[in-house]
Amino acid sequence: MTGLFSLTMSKNDGILCCLLLVILGSTSLYTRYLRNTILMIKLHPEREPSHSINLDDTLNFGARPAVQTSTSWNAPIIWEGMFDPNLFDQKHIGEKSSVALTVFAVGRYLDAYLKTFLISAEQHFMLGLPVTYYVFTDLPDKVPNITLASHRNIKVIQVGKHTRWQDISMMRMRTISEAIESEIRHRFHYVFCFDVDQEFQGRFGSEALGDSVALLHAHYYKLPKAWFTYDRNPKSKAFMETGDFYYHAAIFGGMWQNVKHLVDACYLAIMEDKINDVEALWHDESHLNKYFWIHKPSRLLSPEYCWDQSIWDKQDILVTRLVWAPKHYDTLRTG
Repeated sequence: MTGLFSLTMSKNDGILCCLLLVILGSTSLYTRYLRNTILMIKLHPEREPSHSINLDDTLNFGARPAVQTSTSWNAPIIWEGMFDPNLFDQKHIGEKSSVALTVFAVGRYLDAYLKTFLISAEQHFMLGLPVTYYVFTDLPDKVPNITLASHRNIKVIQVGKHTRWQDISMMRMRTISEAIESEIRHRFHYVFCFDVDQEFQGRFGSEALGDSVALLHAHYYKLPKAWFTYDRNPKSKAFMETGDFYYHAAIFGGMWQNVKHLVDACYLAIMEDKINDVEALWHDESHLNKYFWIHKPSRLLSPEYCWDQSIWDKQDILVTRLVWAPKHYDTLRTG
């Protein structure tokens, strides 16, 4: 009986220690989250001279009458025909804008998608601007060598492989936060975070840059809000009764301060759900939608920037800038 009691106490002690580690880690991150919240409040575009034009004033919101081109809070929704690409490029090149792109290629996703993603990005993503691809993978030796243009680099960062793909998806928030804190914030103005199972097919340029950038989900942008798949579980930190749009977590970005605030907030919410034995319906995407409901994005990308070619109704899509790669979840998410 004494042995059984000791074993029970040892097990309980172990659980208590694990909870304490989670709480201590979350507390540290929460402190940084508050610090970054204050930084966001103070943030103003010091790099832009007062006499410089506001690029959004040059957008032609009437160029695409069949689609929504602005939100209720006056954030632009970027569609083909609304912007002058040369004007945007010249201004960002003149301001020396720089971009960090983060992408995770873990397990079988590396062989299946990474090479195509990187090669196509070099052909279409933020051409003319300094870009570094931050590739997070558990297989750094297998990252392909590709030819890069001037002022463009790849940095490979090794990460652990989680047992469940859902955890890989959710824990990327913490990893992105750590990369921003340790390096990206010192070198880049903007951060864009991508899923790897995508291929660039057209210009994905400086018109997409903004303070806080969200992407309209290709499958939901035409649907009524009642059909949006928000998390409806009141026990989850991602719980939403309604929202503005349904955002796709395959792409999000903005100035590094705002992206760090986003990923810290989502990670804290994910960890609180874990402590309460709750998992949001669509994992990090559910938390991302909750974040953008509270903190409205300053710029929205239309589904041109991440299109699923299996959708039959393509009348709004004048150009496909990025497309979904074929999904093979039955093999990629096993083993």
